[in-house]
Amino acid sequence: MKTLWTTSIVLSAGFMLAACGNSEVEAPEEETTETPTVDEAAQGPKTLVDGLGNEVEIPSNPENILGSYLEDYLVSLDITPVAQWSVYDGESIQDYLQDDLSGVPLIPHDLPYESVLEYEPDLMIVRDAIEQDMYEQYTQITPTYVLKSSPTEWRETLTEVGEVLGMEDKAESVLETYDAKAQEKAEELSTVAAGESAAAVWMVNNSLFVVHPERSSGAVMYGDLGLEIPEVVSSLSSDADWASISLEELAQMDVDHLFFVNSDGPEAELFEDRLWQNIPAVEQNQVYQFGPETSWLYYGPIASDQVLDNVVDSITK
Repeated sequence: MKTLWTTSIVLSAGFMLAACGNSEVEAPEEETTETPTVDEAAQGPKTLVDGLGNEVEIPSNPENILGSYLEDYLVSLDITPVAQWSVYDGESIQDYLQDDLSGVPLIPHDLPYESVLEYEPDLMIVRDAIEQDMYEQYTQITPTYVLKSSPTEWRETLTEVGEVLGMEDKAESVLETYDAKAQEKAEELSTVAAGESAAAVWMVNNSLFVVHPERSSGAVMYGDLGLEIPEVVSSLSSDADWASISLEELAQMDVDHLFFVNSDGPEAELFEDRLWQNIPAVEQNQVYQFGPETSWLYYGPIASDQVLDNVVDSITK
């Protein structure tokens, strides 16, 4: 059966960071010659060329930052956005970030002009998928920077957001902390699951999807933690995040550990199907279920950090 990749997780929901933490640093009482901190160096406005080739004047110390669907990156830099991404009038939000975004109002994912105007951002950061007429409308409200980095490369995105906000050192620190933890977790996992395989499967509306080996939680499992890629997964070719997979194909997957993101609930018909029950990972009780409110479907340093914990805790418990 020919497998077609679905569109990016941005379409979920069914399909699916108010001030900047750049506070001024007080000089010590004694007179000394200091090297400016990152925040001090960013005091004045600066001009950057964005992903559309436009010169954007970034204000000094913006207080109302809007970065819809970039909240993971902003929160990791200790910034609370003026509004947060949502789909279907708030039916779908990034639940895994709500400890940090509690009380932050919602804005529709397609960023209507009127909604952006309502929140009066003094800086807006967006992805490259933006129509020219909308971009021109946004620039009438606030400086608007379109990212160059790919949505699928969260490390590059974090570095670029850090550059825009004058928080390069903070972004680098977040990356170093994550990479150190990933190495530690990989070593821990290798003591109990060396050479073992894993896959992440998402069930939504009675349909099954398997994560791309180099995208989202797949990049964490395989790239950061070193788990093996099942042949069925490696044989799928596409550039999207999650690939459609039939139950028959899933049943043929020789996989040691199955991470199952369940958007349909515990009573889904799938669990009664004999094909499901005969999957080796199911028979060996090595299926680990997570709800859609977890970070398995997302990108960013926080999402990836949480997946690290999920994977290692599940397998080593």
